[in-house]
Amino acid sequence: MNLVRLRREWAPDVTREILAGTVVALALIPESLAFSVIAGVDPKVALYASFCIAVVTAIAGGRPAMISAATGATALLMTSLVKDHGLGHLLAATILTGLIQIAAGAFKLGDLMRFVSRSVVTGFVNALAILIFMAQLPELIGRGPVVYAMTAAGIALIYGLPYLTKAVPPALVAIVLCTAVSMSLGLDIRTVGDMGALPGELPSFALPQVPLTLETLRIILPYSLTIAMVGLLESLMTAAIIDERTDTTSNKNRECTGQGLANVTAGLFGGMAGCAMIGQSMINVSSGGRGRLSTLWAGAFLLFLIVVLGRYVAQIPMAALVAVMIVVSVDTFQWRSIRTLVTHPTTSSIVMLGTVAVVLATHDLAKGVLFGVVLSGLFFAHKVTRFFAVASSREGRTRTYRVTGQIFFATAEAFHAGFDFREEDLERVVIDLTQAHFWDLTAVNALDRVVLKFRHHTVPVEIVGLNAASATLVEKLGTHGKPDSAVASGH
Repeated sequence: MNLVRLRREWAPDVTREILAGTVVALALIPESLAFSVIAGVDPKVALYASFCIAVVTAIAGGRPAMISAATGATALLMTSLVKDHGLGHLLAATILTGLIQIAAGAFKLGDLMRFVSRSVVTGFVNALAILIFMAQLPELIGRGPVVYAMTAAGIALIYGLPYLTKAVPPALVAIVLCTAVSMSLGLDIRTVGDMGALPGELPSFALPQVPLTLETLRIILPYSLTIAMVGLLESLMTAAIIDERTDTTSNKNRECTGQGLANVTAGLFGGMAGCAMIGQSMINVSSGGRGRLSTLWAGAFLLFLIVVLGRYVAQIPMAALVAVMIVVSVDTFQWRSIRTLVTHPTTSSIVMLGTVAVVLATHDLAKGVLFGVVLSGLFFAHKVTRFFAVASSREGRTRTYRVTGQIFFATAEAFHAGFDFREEDLERVVIDLTQAHFWDLTAVNALDRVVLKFRHHTVPVEIVGLNAASATLVEKLGTHGKPDSAVASGH
């Protein structure tokens, strides 16, 4: 690989990469602890997962500077598995999740991202920004004036420091200064250590302690499929957002494979499944991270923090991290999308708002995105039908039908309804498809019904103007040209 390209991909600016990864590592600790509580596992299961996933995706992933680790979305999906079957089955499910994601990369399912509209992406980002902000409220509400003051000071530092210097990430300065003030004054406020005990040993390789039977597969497969789908969806959406923020591109299929390898590794080293994190990724990018080094350092430094510097990390006030996440939520939200609600097409605004509403109602990003994609598809199909028409003219005893537009499942019935099968004294019908295109089996079936019904009334039909792609589809799937073709009953 060209050294210039290697430098650009891994470390455009080594200092910025290291500093950005440091901020991310500090912010990963309390989130990982919180996710372990959600999943019902020991804190080290989430922390080890965050280390493994961040490091592996830094090397194998398709989106430089994107942070992947243990997440709340995947933690929610494994709660009942842990409760009913224990940690062993969770680790086995994590490995199977990774294998499914590797298969998704091999089959190039990452290319499906092109079907996600811009409105869905905007809705996803806005909903996530709101969820990030809401997740900070428990650390603020009822915590007292000292916490409010420290959070406000942290936010002021993050926004104000760039006016003085951009040499270091302002979030890192805010965390360090708030921690120093808290420790020097002996403030009685909630710290990272209050969220759970940090492990003091390195993760070790071990196979999940579960019987290798079909019964085990039956138990873990539904969980693995769901976690794999949600993890890939969030990772690919996050990659698209980082692509836009950094004005670069990413390899979505490689990202699928990278996520899979990361989850397999996590499962083999005692960690739970995870995926990309938009909040941490935004912290990384906002702090200057652009290459793979920032992600690799975030994972490696996270392990160093919890194993070697755990007693110091435990003193970091949660108010400082809350300040960082509030700034992330504010910067992540697409404020321009509010102004464009009245200027963008109504359907686009409905899709964006619908995506936000479903995510906030379910706290499930995957459901919101799927809802938005389906809604976008329905609006698109409706829009296409508006440009479909069947016109006709008669010369003597010949009727010519001219079809314009796209013929598929949404317009097939309108296509069939455009013909008059009861017209008397016709000797011939010509169907001109020069301005039409057939897309699917439903469209071909509609053409079959039209042709066969005219034949039923003893009127011969000539089809003209069929383009090559449509002709191939009709020849492959159609029946009206077959010697044994007949009108279906009821038609």
